[in-house]
Amino acid sequence: MSVVTLRNRLTDTDIRRLVRGRDEEDRALAARKVCQLIDTAKLTDVERSAVGGILDLIVQDAAEMVRRSMAVTLRQSKNLPREIAIKLAADVDSVATPVLLSSPSFEAEDLEVLVRASDSSKRCAIAARESLPPSVVHEIIESGDDKATGIAASNNGAEFDTEAYEKAFAAFCENPAVMDSFVARTHLPVEITEKLVAHVSQEAAERLVRNHALPPQLAIELAEGARERATIDLVDQAGVAQDPEAFVKHLRMSGRLTPSLILRAVLRGHIVFLEHAFAELAGVTHGRAWLLVHDAGPLGLRAVYDRTGMPPRLYPAIRAVLDVYHSMEMPQDEAGRSHFQRVLAERAITRFQGIPEDDLDYVLSRFDSDAPMKMAG
Repeated sequence: MSVVTLRNRLTDTDIRRLVRGRDEEDRALAARKVCQLIDTAKLTDVERSAVGGILDLIVQDAAEMVRRSMAVTLRQSKNLPREIAIKLAADVDSVATPVLLSSPSFEAEDLEVLVRASDSSKRCAIAARESLPPSVVHEIIESGDDKATGIAASNNGAEFDTEAYEKAFAAFCENPAVMDSFVARTHLPVEITEKLVAHVSQEAAERLVRNHALPPQLAIELAEGARERATIDLVDQAGVAQDPEAFVKHLRMSGRLTPSLILRAVLRGHIVFLEHAFAELAGVTHGRAWLLVHDAGPLGLRAVYDRTGMPPRLYPAIRAVLDVYHSMEMPQDEAGRSHFQRVLAERAITRFQGIPEDDLDYVLSRFDSDAPMKMAG
């Protein structure tokens, strides 16, 4: 829609209501109609200038309701001029927050200036933006605002580079709320998870080690009780380890690659871990172990299993899990994978009743206590 079309769509009544509406509600409704039309218009540079004049009229309205009507309507619009977005960002919170959260009109330098000049509530809105470049993240951390930094820490769209992580740790390492917020990120560098363990609450530490890969030796030390305030479940680490081969080797060297651990991991759906565990125990390459574990016939799994030294009594349980695994389609979304994991265990347990009671109780208790969980494998 061009400006000419826009003008044709606006009646004299609309313009009068916008300028001299009988009350602020009338002007707010007129502003909403104008902004809805602007939002869908296809504008040239010249036309953008004309639109800017109309919006500047609205942004100067004394009534907060009118200005908020524009901010809400154009909060995600590419047709909101940058200079108008900046004016809205300087307004009261109810007007500023929608554009600070969502407007694509800001440049990175605009957001940096706003972080430095704004109060905490506005910094929090900026920190929650869907996409936040590193320079803005740095400004938020440097502001010393723990609430805004915590929001950015949990925001996957906020780009933390190495320096930003270092700044955040230096400034907020004694602030559990900020440190805990990092655990909510989908991905964390291994070296960051290692540092976080010492600075987060026990509940957050358990989520951290369950959902993010740790260096194998640290994972084992935590499991052995090296730190009383942090606990770890090696079964969950089996599913998120970035280097499963190295993780398995560390487990074996520390005497933790036990048949029970392997069975529990398989019942949790960590099939990649099983492949690497069998490769390590059987003394074959991962590629060879993969072929034997996933052999459609009856002999491949049996052959590699016998070479691992695993107890014969656990073979039917491993076989049952793999048979169920191969009969199901792996979903791609996180919620679907969590459901897949539960169904896998339930069907395997139903198919084979001889799973040791301790291992069965463990698996069922983990499903009972799980939040939505990631699965690797």
